Amino acid sequence: MATDEKRMQLRGLHHVTAICRDAERTIVFYRDVMGLAVVHDGPSDDDPASRHVWFGAQDGRAGMLVSFMQYPELPTGVVGVGSTHHFAFVVDSVEEHEAWRDYLRGRGVECTDVFDRGAFRSIYIRDPDGHILEIATSGPGFTAGGPST
Repeated sequence: MATDEKRMQLRGLHHVTAICRDAERTIVFYRDVMGLAVVHDGPSDDDPASRHVWFGAQDGRAGMLVSFMQYPELPTGVVGVGSTHHFAFVVDSVEEHEAWRDYLRGRGVECTDVFDRGAFRSIYIRDPDGHILEIATSGPGFTAGGPST
């Protein structure tokens, strides 16, 4: 019998939504450079005056979705408390991770060197609006309640 605590457990991340200035420029980056499919493009349910573009796997499944609402008139964001620092995509292997680094640099996208986090490896880039994207290896991850070293 499942306990209430078990039933109430979060199962993963469904999607991340960010703001962009120019949806066409965002599409070029996420579709043409990052290889994500445009799974929906239309008015936002939250703000019908805003264009809302969703990217992800071809089947549009949760857990592989990132979306952008277009607000060309908004000022550039300020990093601080209450803002998001970055979001991360995952790749399967160290070899694929290094291939992404080399591919992005070959496309003229500034990309950090590889950071070895112990539990996984990371590289970082910025999208056209300045959002920080991490590409991480799947790695062993962290154990719940385990040491953070």
